[in-house]
Amino acid sequence: MPATQTPVTGIDLGKYQLGWSDGDQYVYKPKKGLNEDVVRDISHQKSEPEWMTKFRLNALKRFERKPMLPWFAKNMPDIDFDDIYYYIKPTDHQVDEWDELPAQMQATYEKLGIPEAERKFLAGVTAQYESEVVYHRNRDDLEKMGVLFSDMDSAVREHPEIVQQHLGTIIPPGDNKFAALNSSVWSGGSFVFVPAGVHVDMPLQAYFRINSENAGQFERTLIIAEEGSSVHYVEGCSAPVYSGDSLHSAVVELIAKPGARIRYTTIQNWSPNVYNLVTKRAKAEAEATVEWIDGNLGSKLTMKYPAVVMTGPKAHGEVLSVAYAGAGMHQDAGAKMTHVAPETTSIIESKSISKDGGRTTYRGLVKVEEGAHKVKSHVRCDALILDEESRSDTYPYMEIDEKDARIGHEATVSKVGDDQIFYLMSRGLTEQQATAMIVNGFIEPIVKTLPMEYAVELSRLIELNMEGAVG
Repeated sequence: MPATQTPVTGIDLGKYQLGWSDGDQYVYKPKKGLNEDVVRDISHQKSEPEWMTKFRLNALKRFERKPMLPWFAKNMPDIDFDDIYYYIKPTDHQVDEWDELPAQMQATYEKLGIPEAERKFLAGVTAQYESEVVYHRNRDDLEKMGVLFSDMDSAVREHPEIVQQHLGTIIPPGDNKFAALNSSVWSGGSFVFVPAGVHVDMPLQAYFRINSENAGQFERTLIIAEEGSSVHYVEGCSAPVYSGDSLHSAVVELIAKPGARIRYTTIQNWSPNVYNLVTKRAKAEAEATVEWIDGNLGSKLTMKYPAVVMTGPKAHGEVLSVAYAGAGMHQDAGAKMTHVAPETTSIIESKSISKDGGRTTYRGLVKVEEGAHKVKSHVRCDALILDEESRSDTYPYMEIDEKDARIGHEATVSKVGDDQIFYLMSRGLTEQQATAMIVNGFIEPIVKTLPMEYAVELSRLIELNMEGAVG
């Protein structure tokens, strides 16, 4: 592919500061489309064991059989699964020293601030470029404590017994069409295993970037926290702007053993030509806690509903999310909480902002199964609409099979009033500063849960989106 591309009509590339693209100099790049030969070729390129090849081929059959759910088909009628590159290999090997990366990739990640972030505060870093993890580094003291942090491809080779035992147990390949797609062509993603009683005191981070036009990125992440352990994992994502659409379809599985704690933070800032369709689910065993913290910006369409299945007594699940939709964007996000065991608790807090005709949707489910006594769950959905052209919808679903469950639900939709703006402007702020202050106050309850570096980043990204200079 040539180094320069035709930009999307009517979009100023300067409005998306992560929107540059690098020239294509890939080790391996197949033809577009998906079939058994492509899947076998991916597995062959990765020198995978036979069980993984069978896993992929079984998933491919499920993908071919499964229809598009109506809500997916309605929101992306033009998606062409045969017009996508399913596997792009940017380098012939992974490195653990930054200076060993090809100069072009170094420049990309330098622009994104990854090396600086690593030096300052990260416990470990994985950087994925297209289909493959190109850089990985784990902290020495974590390795000494038995913490495994690698890309998923390395984990399949180096820890097959752990991967084979857990992969696809939380999200089976047949769960939905896009989970089946990911299971057949997955590449890269992160693998984390935290031994019993070990507490990882600093965030582990991964960064995912799509560089090519019409490229798909299908990372697969598996995190296992053994009994009494804890870990915080953070991921960020970006892509350039092209005239052709890109597809990001990840699968994330979390397993929190008794008394363990997993926090999974995502700050996704895709460009406006990306379909972002992600399946994320966790299992929380007795007295375990799983927290999903989600920041969704950019993208043509996001459909993502982090889930927690609480299988042990007194387990706790939490989803805190912020979504911003600008012109031509639809953020369809939410959460799913399934209470299987007694005395389990959950919290869903969703904040959405829509501007310039953007659309946000909250779509959530709270399910209390028979036998799950004394469950407590609270859902709060707040939407902020910044103009008359924008839209927000709320679709909460409750399935309660026990009478003693205590379920609360609140939903608000607010518009920024002229009187609010006038008051702040009378105190010396510009209209843009006044609007930004109102928005920051709106999202503050969720932003305060983030480490300071990420809280600043998320707030700044939303401000830049509102200014029309995303990045």
